[in-house]
Amino acid sequence: MLFHYGSAADLMPWPAGPSEAVGFPVRTVSELIDPATLGEGAHGLDVGCAVGRSTIELTSHCSRVKGIDFSDSFIRAAKELLQKGSLSYRFREEGDSFRSATATVSPAEGSKAEFEVGDACDLPSGLGSFDVVHAANLLCRLPDPRLFLDRLSTLVKPGGQLLLTTPFTWLEEFTPRDHWLGSGDSEDALGRILEPSFAREHRKEIPFVIREHRRKFQYSVSLGSRWRRLQT
Repeated sequence: MLFHYGSAADLMPWPAGPSEAVGFPVRTVSELIDPATLGEGAHGLDVGCAVGRSTIELTSHCSRVKGIDFSDSFIRAAKELLQKGSLSYRFREEGDSFRSATATVSPAEGSKAEFEVGDACDLPSGLGSFDVVHAANLLCRLPDPRLFLDRLSTLVKPGGQLLLTTPFTWLEEFTPRDHWLGSGDSEDALGRILEPSFAREHRKEIPFVIREHRRKFQYSVSLGSRWRRLQT
């Protein structure tokens, strides 16, 4: 919950730290989306939504957004937050010392969002198509990312937007080696897979920081990109 809904001060309490890297679930939407080409009544899909902060951010641009994640516990938390409007959580300070915080969602945001459990590698055939599809740091946590990538041409409407971020952190505990997109050339491989149906419009390095406790953090940089679904 902290990574998605924590305050900037809680996510990075040190003035010398990389404060530009906080708020990643919001920035994967705000720094990549092209709102000018989203019309009234746009529908969005957030695949790998976790506890839903990016899904909520997409409601600023869409009349309806569906968030899907493989984790039942993440989806339960996201649904509870929508239902109650707030949800308390704890995060580690040091050792076994924790602090409490509260995630909040406004009624206006919550009324536009919905969440369900699903598998990015086996999404329902009747899911439909969307004006914008968002998937943040998902590809290198899938057992077969190609299955998800091959499905995108039917998920994104012609003229619609695909927003992707990934640090290409390939680990065999998540993705068998023969299903990695590449090893040093993953960005090129991603383009080759998408370009028959999509054109890349925007590319941006998007840093993020994960707090372990108040004195230990993981700093990473994801490749962010916006792709336009080609008209057929």
